[in-house]
Amino acid sequence: MDPYWDDLPIHVIDFEGGPHCGIVEYGVVTLKGSRIEDASTRLCLPKAKISRKEQATHGISNEAVSGLLPFAEEWDRFARLRESGPLAAHFASAENTMLKAVFPYARRSENWIQPGTKGSEWGPWIDTGYLYRNYGDDGSTLKLEDLVHRWELQHELDELAAKYCPEDRRHYHCALYDALASALLLLLYCSELREEKPSVPQLLIESQGSGARRQAAEQQQLF
Repeated sequence: MDPYWDDLPIHVIDFEGGPHCGIVEYGVVTLKGSRIEDASTRLCLPKAKISRKEQATHGISNEAVSGLLPFAEEWDRFARLRESGPLAAHFASAENTMLKAVFPYARRSENWIQPGTKGSEWGPWIDTGYLYRNYGDDGSTLKLEDLVHRWELQHELDELAAKYCPEDRRHYHCALYDALASALLLLLYCSELREEKPSVPQLLIESQGSGARRQAAEQQQLF
């Protein structure tokens, strides 16, 4: 029997950075059932100088990351996360691309869309952006902040941020804050918006960005 969404830890991830400087901050929220089991974040030494444009987005200066360990030191943490449960993000292609730029492959781990088989990819990802788009959310945008406001999650998000986030990183475009926002959207989707309790493979299929990709994922799950 396929595991339900609350049978496994789900690791919701967000990165701040860019193609030039790489990952300069990560945030990870581990969900188990309807609760947060763990949350972690840190700033990371960039692979190149952070541009003014990137600084304007996430507010992380070159001085703030001077002398820190690079994200490349986090291999074991992220490999263990992938081994224990599926990874999740809001429009996960960005997180997948940034992660693969540092670690091209994960350890050989369960392919959660087809339990019992293994692979070395970081995905398939649970994607809250596509879950809400495919659910039929009729709001004007699917941006993380807009969805949080539309589904009245902002107050809860700020309470969690006060508990888990560094004092100066409690707003959008901060890695752990955004990971918490995505985690709240995932909890709402699984516990209230779905008519039936979703399995992990169902969430992964529903996280595909097109009908063709969902159909291919369904075929993979069958065979």
